[in-house]
Amino acid sequence: MGEEFRGKVALVTGGNVGIGRAAALAFARQGARVVIAARRLPEGEETVRLIKAQGGEATFIQTDVSQTADVESLIRQTVATYGRLDYAFNNAGYEGMRGRTADIPEEDWEKSIRTNLTGVWLCLKHEIPQMLRQGGGAIVNISSVVGLVGRAGLSPALVATHHGIIGLTRQAALEYARDGIRINAVCPSATRTARLERVHGASPEVVAQIASRHPLGRMAQPEDVAEAVIWLCSDAASFVTGHTLVVDGGYLAQ
Repeated sequence: MGEEFRGKVALVTGGNVGIGRAAALAFARQGARVVIAARRLPEGEETVRLIKAQGGEATFIQTDVSQTADVESLIRQTVATYGRLDYAFNNAGYEGMRGRTADIPEEDWEKSIRTNLTGVWLCLKHEIPQMLRQGGGAIVNISSVVGLVGRAGLSPALVATHHGIIGLTRQAALEYARDGIRINAVCPSATRTARLERVHGASPEVVAQIASRHPLGRMAQPEDVAEAVIWLCSDAASFVTGHTLVVDGGYLAQ
């Protein structure tokens, strides 16, 4: 991708672990200066250390994307530190409580909506004005294959919010297309992260069972999703907006 990312600024929410960390490292390898936003300080600072160890530039801003003041402060501090915002990967999320729709507590439903859907909207609400002032930018929102289909046994709130993120992505993409801001979503299937192991377990039997559901015969690695995010932000995707990019090893093709 040449030098197009060099000197630009990329924001990754949930950039402390998993897909978010992989994306932060990928942006840094491309030459971008990276802002990592997350709630947990130790893992966020570890991502910064990893980026600096590979010769990149990064900073961590402790942020809860479900809180308006935190997101406002995040964008303000990003611009104060680096002067601009060129790319954003809105990746922070909450997996929700597994169970049937009538069985999950209202508190868990509300936490899922506030973190996953309202959190993405708050990020867009404050990222977009900065990109408008600059004359453009690229945003990728995290959804998943369960933003396109349901899956019994997962959190119904997770499924609902991921469907909502896709709708929000399409709406915002249409609204800002003429302003030079491209907005897309990435939809991974099961990805080998600590979150997946927390939800499903990490035994070899469980891993093999999940991998077997994918025609490519394996789960995604965080780096697989990160590379899709980088492509969506790059000039190679300059005619792509409002799109839902599925990264699923053929899972939905079955």
